Amino acid sequence: MLRQRIITAAWLAPLMLAGLFGLSGGAFALFTAAIVLLAGWEWTNLAGIRRHDHRLLLVGVLALAMLMLWLSGAALAAWPLWLGVIGWLANLYWVVHYPARGRQWQSPSRRLAMGLWVLLPAWVGLVVLRDTGAVWLLFVLLLVWCADIGAYFAGRAFGRRKLAPKVSPGKSWEGVAGGLVATALLAVLFATWQGLGTSGGLSLVLATLVVTLVSVLGDLLESMLKRYRGIKDSSALLPGHGGVLDRIDSLTAALPLFALIALGVL
Repeated sequence: MLRQRIITAAWLAPLMLAGLFGLSGGAFALFTAAIVLLAGWEWTNLAGIRRHDHRLLLVGVLALAMLMLWLSGAALAAWPLWLGVIGWLANLYWVVHYPARGRQWQSPSRRLAMGLWVLLPAWVGLVVLRDTGAVWLLFVLLLVWCADIGAYFAGRAFGRRKLAPKVSPGKSWEGVAGGLVATALLAVLFATWQGLGTSGGLSLVLATLVVTLVSVLGDLLESMLKRYRGIKDSSALLPGHGGVLDRIDSLTAALPLFALIALGVL
């Protein structure tokens, strides 16, 4: 398993970095759309859609929605991001109240709708951040990675109090704290590098802590859906790593909010 993970990472990491930071404009939008559409294919499975032709049709609908956003200019607008933030508030309610409120979202149609407000705003967030400059796209990616790494090591070393035992028994409040410490340090380093000054640095740290907490929700939401669906990974598209959603679940929650902050809306 470790060997397979290393082989996959060896070709996937350079490809992702080249696409995310070597492309811009329409080429970047198309590259990231392909990633989101793969995640959309996996989401149809999480929604309980079994027939491949139906799943392909639904991915086509997602692609059409992305195309319409791009052609209308809404892929660089704030309103799809706001829709994502509102959707994530609903996701938070369902994660906190799992499994008691499960009937509110467990039908396939509602899980598909959930996928729209998770995946579309995440794609818009990517496009917006790339348009504002690669530096902020780099920051949000590092934020999610640092949060995951900090949570992993802090949870392993100090984890006692369970965060959401009915959703993801392995996660702890100590892990969340570790992720917050790691991303706060990242924000300080980033603010120093960018010369943001004391006020700008404090604002970035505060925004980072909020987005870090939101990113945890992304992980928990996918865990909830996989638990209900009875599967371990969203797919086997990435050998040794599970599926695309398994790699970007935290990012889907972080992107809309951080993109709004980058736009100066919040």
